[in-house]
Amino acid sequence: MHTPRPGRLLLLALPLLLSSAAAISQEKVNKIIKGEEARIQQNANSQKKINKLSDQAADLLAEYKSVAKIVDGLVVYNDLLQKQVDNQNTEIANLEKSIQDVSLIERQIIPLMVRMIDSLEEFVKLDVPFLPEERHKRIQRLKAMMERSDVTAAEKFRRVMEAFQIENDYGRTIEAYKGSVKIDGKDREVDFLRIGRTVLVYQSISREHTGMWNQKTRQWEALPAETYRNQVAKGLKVARKQVAPDLLMMPIPAAEEVK
Repeated sequence: MHTPRPGRLLLLALPLLLSSAAAISQEKVNKIIKGEEARIQQNANSQKKINKLSDQAADLLAEYKSVAKIVDGLVVYNDLLQKQVDNQNTEIANLEKSIQDVSLIERQIIPLMVRMIDSLEEFVKLDVPFLPEERHKRIQRLKAMMERSDVTAAEKFRRVMEAFQIENDYGRTIEAYKGSVKIDGKDREVDFLRIGRTVLVYQSISREHTGMWNQKTRQWEALPAETYRNQVAKGLKVARKQVAPDLLMMPIPAAEEVK
């Protein structure tokens, strides 16, 4: 039997060892390469995440800046609104005080207007009796108005003052109107002539009767036809603007001494 030599055996094993070592080295290299590739891929994924987070952070920062601008604007707007609210509260307080003052004035002025109307009514009763129906209705309308809740105190006061102004105007105007007077126990249609509050005369339609109101006796009195018939007729035409104003001779009661 042939026995191999030790040296030859070594030579035969060397290629095998080299082959095994090469295989082991290649495997390690492959593992290292794969490890590097995995690490690179992991780094790439991490970088993507970082980029994504960076983009999100940039978006959030832009959104924050935009919201911050809106908040700044809202702060300014709210400050302005607060000033407006403060001014409105001040106005409300002033209005409430004015309302209280108005209520107080109204409580005081309503009784005053009632007294004014009563005084006006009494004045009309004692005055020369011209346009009695018209003046009486005006006073009754004022009394009815005072009981109405839908008319403001200001409007009531305006109408009361208007009535006083109308009565005041009677003292400086001339007027002709129709009416009736009891003459010889009969109601006769006549034309009235009023000159201020000084003269109130009448003349029948036929001009047969002419008379005047005597404020002292508070009665109608006949006037001499030959003296006043034509003068009263002329005065009626002047009042109706049918002729130009002219000097008239009228019965004027004598002035009385004030006691």
